[in-house]
Amino acid sequence: MTQEIHGTVADGFEAVREEFAAFVAGERPDYEGQLCAHVHGRRVVDLWAGPDVRPDSLYGVFSSTKGAAHLVVALLVQEGTLELDRKVTYYWPEFGAEGKGQLTLRDLLAHRAGVVGIDGGFSAQELADDRAMAERLADQKPFWRPGTAFGYHAYVIGALTGEIVRRATGRTLQEVYEERIRAPYGLDFHLGLPASLEPRFRSVQPMLPTPEQQALLDAMPTGPYTLTGIASNLQAAEPTELLDHANSRAVRAKGPASAGGVAAARGLAGMYAAAISEVADRPPLLKPDTVAEVGQIHSIGYDLVARAHRSFGLGFQATADMTHPFLGAGAFGHSGAGGSQAFADPRSGLAYGYTRRRMTFPGGAAPENQRLVRAVHKAALAAG
Repeated sequence: MTQEIHGTVADGFEAVREEFAAFVAGERPDYEGQLCAHVHGRRVVDLWAGPDVRPDSLYGVFSSTKGAAHLVVALLVQEGTLELDRKVTYYWPEFGAEGKGQLTLRDLLAHRAGVVGIDGGFSAQELADDRAMAERLADQKPFWRPGTAFGYHAYVIGALTGEIVRRATGRTLQEVYEERIRAPYGLDFHLGLPASLEPRFRSVQPMLPTPEQQALLDAMPTGPYTLTGIASNLQAAEPTELLDHANSRAVRAKGPASAGGVAAARGLAGMYAAAISEVADRPPLLKPDTVAEVGQIHSIGYDLVARAHRSFGLGFQATADMTHPFLGAGAFGHSGAGGSQAFADPRSGLAYGYTRRRMTFPGGAAPENQRLVRAVHKAALAAG
């Protein structure tokens, strides 16, 4: 039975609804997901599909959380509270242990610190708690000379940058996000989900790979002592399973800033719209110079952890290079392992958010984003 597509699109965006419907028709009957987009601050796409899904259903968005975390950092840099070329030790002296003393905030944001995990791994309780992770990471010897290469700090980048925010402001990153970004704009994108909103959370469902895809997954070299394994917390006494992490109430409650966020597509797109556009008579959160700085590529090439080509701005993925080359230069955002995708394209004024419940092969932004983003972007350009 063909699933019904719910929601609305603005005039000129009818092709996006058709593309979403065509994609959903080819998915499993239990597919559920949401798609939302703004252009110059105006919501133009608001669609959802799936059994029992609603526009305000909330999903674990994994590393899309990093976008919210580093929007906080960008705001504090813009205001002068943080300085990109200050050494991390200026804010956090203990971080200088084991040869990390010369690392700047800029290099940390670009995944160049070399501290992708710790020897022996984190417990599940620590992985839910940015403060606990930061305390242990301060003493960790880096896994490469800081600043000389880059690799995805998957579970820890938000704890590292979050500790700098706490030292500089006296507030946690999650508190600054709540007060400065989420609450003022009423965003359904939470770093720390209140218990009262738990009924809206839709637990992440496991990937269902084909036999061929499973063979590829089994062949991936992810031993616990590789950089990939260290960054994935596979050294821990109980190696971390992505699904369990997202479905943990402790993680949702504390909202660790690397991968603990919970959102609806409306929240993802709404946050990036607020970052670059006037929304509800409020000026953009980020000034053009700040947008250009965070979206500028700082690390590009071979990622030592992902073992693939990657590119990063300051805390954000360089979205045009990473996944969607037709977007404008300087597009910035972050995808998540469950399939979520969210970004801003300042040149077209597009802000995009996508969520889905079931994890997709091989992880990261779900493949359907290729067709959905292209459809939205084409309509946005036509709309001017």
